[in-house]
Amino acid sequence: MTQQPAIAFEAVTYGIGELSAEFSFSRQAGSVTAILGASGAGKSTLLNLAAGFLAPSSGRILLNGALMNELPPSERSVSMVFQDNNLFAHLDIRTNVGLGLNPALRLSTSEWASVEAALDRVGLAGFGRRKPGSLSGGERQRVALARAFVRRQPLLLLDEPFDGLGPGLGADMLNLMLEIRADVGATVLMVTHDPDEARTAADEILFISRGRIAADAPAEGFFERQDLPELVTYLGSTPGD
Repeated sequence: MTQQPAIAFEAVTYGIGELSAEFSFSRQAGSVTAILGASGAGKSTLLNLAAGFLAPSSGRILLNGALMNELPPSERSVSMVFQDNNLFAHLDIRTNVGLGLNPALRLSTSEWASVEAALDRVGLAGFGRRKPGSLSGGERQRVALARAFVRRQPLLLLDEPFDGLGPGLGADMLNLMLEIRADVGATVLMVTHDPDEARTAADEILFISRGRIAADAPAEGFFERQDLPELVTYLGSTPGD
């Protein structure tokens, strides 16, 4: 029996005219895919379709063979980490992580223990009663990773979560994300503008251009390709490359 892909987009479209996007791809469980492309190419659109924040105009989105098109984000087996970490400033860190388990915060004793364990896992033991405003940017992203970790969902979506942290801290956070992904056994779709992040983390690449998948290929050797004019242009305009 053939294993169902962890995620599949089957002729998924969104938008109209020049602002339209169309995606078809699938990924097996446990894989890490970097999604690259120029600003406005459609990277975040793809991620938001997977998460359920956007509804496709046509086509099918499947998670482990189950149709997701009509399901709201809260009912999908997905965790998402945003660039701005999406924390509630008026709530303490412990509560922000707990929201990942239950938006109404009706948590059992064992679930609160899981929250504390997740904070410990990301190096924030003892930080639970602090507010997000008292943390550094890297610490806030650790909280966002803890919230994703405590949910233990099979699909992890990352929308440039380490952008702006600086090379050293960004690399540390990327390694932490990969460790957490391995703990959970999650499949990862990671939007990034950094080819080095993709080289370090990804098994496969989706290169997006003008709302379409211009390339879907293994990460190994991908950035040496000369047959994709969009890729050559992108790499030539990427800071640091």
